[in-house]
Amino acid sequence: MVGVGIIGCGYIAKKHVASIANCKELTLAAVSDLQVDRMEEVAKSYRQKQSNEVVPITIYEDYHNLLQDSRVEVVIVSTISSLHAQIAIQALQHKKHVIIEKPIALSLQEVEEMIRLAEQKDRRIFVCHQLRYRPFMRKLKSFIEKGYFGDIYLGVATLRLHRSQAYYASSPWKGTWDKDGGMLLNQGIHMVDLLLWLLGDATSVYGEMMNTNKNKETEDIATGILSFEGQSKGLIEANTITKPSNQGYYLSLFGEEGSIIVGGEHFNEIIHCYSQTHPEAIQALGNTTNDRNEHMYMYQDFIRAIKKQEDHLMTASEGKKALEVIFGMYQSAKEGKPVRFPLNDFRTEWMHDW
Repeated sequence: MVGVGIIGCGYIAKKHVASIANCKELTLAAVSDLQVDRMEEVAKSYRQKQSNEVVPITIYEDYHNLLQDSRVEVVIVSTISSLHAQIAIQALQHKKHVIIEKPIALSLQEVEEMIRLAEQKDRRIFVCHQLRYRPFMRKLKSFIEKGYFGDIYLGVATLRLHRSQAYYASSPWKGTWDKDGGMLLNQGIHMVDLLLWLLGDATSVYGEMMNTNKNKETEDIATGILSFEGQSKGLIEANTITKPSNQGYYLSLFGEEGSIIVGGEHFNEIIHCYSQTHPEAIQALGNTTNDRNEHMYMYQDFIRAIKKQEDHLMTASEGKKALEVIFGMYQSAKEGKPVRFPLNDFRTEWMHDW
């Protein structure tokens, strides 16, 4: 059994608990949070899922003690965004594998340090872009690679969500450049990641942004125009001012021989699908839309990678790609001109004078 420790016992930690409980190769050994009641709740949730009220789970108010626990081989980082890189780097220094929530960091320099350390310590970093593991997305990628839609000329990632003032007021770090990083990094990054995964690496971006809520620092409207290797184009359209409630996520691809639009509140509705050469693709994709166990599949990939020393899908280098595009949008919005990749460096705190 591989011992797992969770640092940060908020809402997202519960998803990890469910996945750990469903993996016979893993066991939750320890948790850490500043609030004891949240640690106890996570431990209780795990024990209930295991139907075992006496599973030994150590509670650490100081996460440094969790990192020194020899039973913990894997550390899950699910804290506020500004602590992701710091804790991940410390975990790697203690020779732990790391599963890290998005965004992987709030600066490119921190990501580079994590990649360097993981290689030096021979440890794995898994970034939680779990939508890549959704069966629908994996099948769509395979169809694109097989040419079912011909060359993809245009990809559009759309995010239409609602975040109220109460949402930002609930925690003082939300909506800040130093600790939160912005709407694109927290709500939009999954869609940006999918766009890059399906269309390839971006060569440049032009971005414009707006903040309509003066009680916070970060953007709530963002638009971006991407150029990809191979001359494909991409659009990013994201907002968190959709009223009265979330309308969901949308991904649209337009190709030489077909097109597809996926969306909806749970991002599992095929709104449109056409393939000139492979009409059977519609049914094949439709058969996968109800499988939303991507978190579980992500963990299976993780276990396979550390047990068999195999490659895995969401490395730190892969996680860096969406981060760099969003940072490029931020820099472009600040400077008022297109930004080419790769970026030398960027950190969200530079956006204070945006």
